[in-house]
Amino acid sequence: MTVEVPKLIAGLERGERRALARLLTVVEDGDPARLREVVAAIYPRTGRARVIGLTGSPGVGKSTLTDQLATKLREQDRSVAVLAVDPSSPFSGGALLGDRVRMQGHHADAQVFIRSMASRGHLGGLSFATPQAVLLLDAAGFDDILVETVGVGQSEVEIAATADTTIVSLAPGMGDGVQAAKAGILEVADVFVINKADRGGAGQLESELRGMLEMGHALEAPPPGSDGHPDGDDEDRDSSDVEVAGATGQGAWWPPIVRTVAVRAEGLDELAEAVDDHLAFLDRSGLREQRRRDRATHTIREIALEAVRRRFAGLDASDDVVLEDLAAQVAARELDPYTAADRLLEALEDAG
Repeated sequence: MTVEVPKLIAGLERGERRALARLLTVVEDGDPARLREVVAAIYPRTGRARVIGLTGSPGVGKSTLTDQLATKLREQDRSVAVLAVDPSSPFSGGALLGDRVRMQGHHADAQVFIRSMASRGHLGGLSFATPQAVLLLDAAGFDDILVETVGVGQSEVEIAATADTTIVSLAPGMGDGVQAAKAGILEVADVFVINKADRGGAGQLESELRGMLEMGHALEAPPPGSDGHPDGDDEDRDSSDVEVAGATGQGAWWPPIVRTVAVRAEGLDELAEAVDDHLAFLDRSGLREQRRRDRATHTIREIALEAVRRRFAGLDASDDVVLEDLAAQVAARELDPYTAADRLLEALEDAG
């Protein structure tokens, strides 16, 4: 059945959740013509929502943390959309999409909308459709959009290109300190959360994070309210003792470290405050606009790359002949791969 995009857009403008759900399906299906039509229609209505990304390794409790943060935001009378990206099976292409099950406590709340999406093999912990889905949720009028990503190690930094504030969740006893260092997470995290902080080792993990942050920020600014030396004996330190205001006197942002026990809703006030502080810092410093320009650059690039991928996926018989001929020349060492790629692109441009 043909999807009538203008009719669905009109429903979205009236606040109809069914229209929003169907438009999200259009976005996920990825038909270029319909996707272009949807985004062109809704784009002037976007740019108002706060986009908060939550990422971290599997097992750190991201879904429970997302659920509890949504509850905290609702207590502030803010409408919340949750976009949970689950990993796709490399064999069937399917995904569990279990976040709706985990977040059943919100099912009766008309101001909370939860949607699960499959990553469909896209690297970076996000589906290609995720930025467009965020635009739809923004256009639907939600105050806050929580994007929970797949924990996929070194590629989870992609969430930083989508969110205003990126929360990185870690847990004691999982080697997350080392993971953070090697995955480049220190550069993308705006707020660190040590979840399951009632476990032993929370203080050690926090000290490791502080040490790595000091090394990473040594040339920028010292941590607020700190002499630059983390206290290693802080196993009993309460999350309320952690510096939440991360802005330093030099105008840099020092990511706060907040301890939570999400299953008991502990530390969520501090986490919500840290998010508010970071967003306020972005506004004061003018960095929110810079991030939005960076996000626009990333989106344009991704759309262009996806168009190229689709073009290559749809190679016709004549294209295949050109590609096979170039491959034969590369295999025979008559051409290098870069020159061959240039010639293939030229052939595609001439044909298209």
